[in-house]
Amino acid sequence: MRKHLGMKFRKMGVIPAKADPKKQSKFLNDELEPLLEEERQGKRKVFFVDAAHFVMGAFLGMLWCFERLFLKSSSGRKRYNVLGAFSVSGTDLVTVTNDTYINSDTIVDLLIKLKKEYSDIPLTVIMDNARYQRCIKVTEQAKLLDIDILFLPPYSPNLNLIERLWKFTKKKCLYNSYHETFCHFKAAIDDCIDKVKSVFKEQVKTLLNPKFQLFEKSAGVTT
Repeated sequence: MRKHLGMKFRKMGVIPAKADPKKQSKFLNDELEPLLEEERQGKRKVFFVDAAHFVMGAFLGMLWCFERLFLKSSSGRKRYNVLGAFSVSGTDLVTVTNDTYINSDTIVDLLIKLKKEYSDIPLTVIMDNARYQRCIKVTEQAKLLDIDILFLPPYSPNLNLIERLWKFTKKKCLYNSYHETFCHFKAAIDDCIDKVKSVFKEQVKTLLNPKFQLFEKSAGVTT
């Protein structure tokens, strides 16, 4: 009956409680879209920047099965950090990784790496408002490198395309998979990321297309 009505069995999504749809819409139309149009014309490279913190353990997904199955989970809380910059044009991905933590120095390392790889074209990086990103060290280094920074409106993960890449990475190499050692865990993530521009290129192009959900027409549940 529900299918007949056009309904689908869907997992609920999350809307940040403090997200401002009007600010997001203005940012998208007045600032982000013009930059992406410049990129389409080959006048600029626009990179969406964010860090993913992969904690070694069990990443559980859904399975068709006759009985409930169980996955081994590694002990400990070792974490592999991947700071990435993704460009829609060419599915270009630049990363800096470590197993300690991400801070302003890591962001500076990424900016320097971006400038070295794309020194012949204007660069813009899109970032959220994390303290280690919106700080004097990062903004001054960006000026020295002639890189423009565009900060997202507060509580706007839906406007940062690279967030989708981290979900894709988990799905491809972490869900329902056991990694015996931390080295194996890191290698699986690195292998997936390395294939973004080759094996997974078409999937990534479809998933990370610059179409953004603004929540303006979303149905909300409050109770």
